[in-house]
Amino acid sequence: MLMGALLLSPSLLAEGQTRYISDNIYIYIHGGPGSQYRIIGSIEAGEKITLMPETEGEFSKIVDHKGREGWIRTDKLQQQVSMRYRMADMETQLAAAQTKLQSISSQNNNVSDELDSLQAKLSKTEAELQKATTERDAALAQVDNIQDTARFHMWQQGGLIAAGGLILGVILVYLPRPQRRRRDRWM
Repeated sequence: MLMGALLLSPSLLAEGQTRYISDNIYIYIHGGPGSQYRIIGSIEAGEKITLMPETEGEFSKIVDHKGREGWIRTDKLQQQVSMRYRMADMETQLAAAQTKLQSISSQNNNVSDELDSLQAKLSKTEAELQKATTERDAALAQVDNIQDTARFHMWQQGGLIAAGGLILGVILVYLPRPQRRRRDRWM
């Protein structure tokens, strides 16, 4: 009884499972579990089918994409999606990736153009900054020169005033002084 349950379990697990016809073949569906049974149709490589729980020898019962029930060799079935469907999915993914790549490429070109524009503006601004710095340094040198000249003139004027005062003082010392009239003299 345990043996019957073990044998029954794989067939219950296989009921209604999706399988695919192996790639690179063209297979016939037979009316019974063997190649001696009548051919009721064919399935192209990679077609999706439904595996039924019935299996006899090397043959398994299936239902194809058109709804036909029949028998095919079990070794012609595979669990993974066939290359036929994977290729279509890959082509769709490739087209999406190429579209995204073109979008990124155009964005990259836009960013590259914007970067070139910003670099040109930066170069222009740096040149203007260098020019302004040179003009500022020249103006500061000119202000220093004017201040030095003003100090020199101030010292020069101060020296002239001091010399003039000294000369005037010496002259005043040597000038004859008016004499005071004495009161005891009449005139």
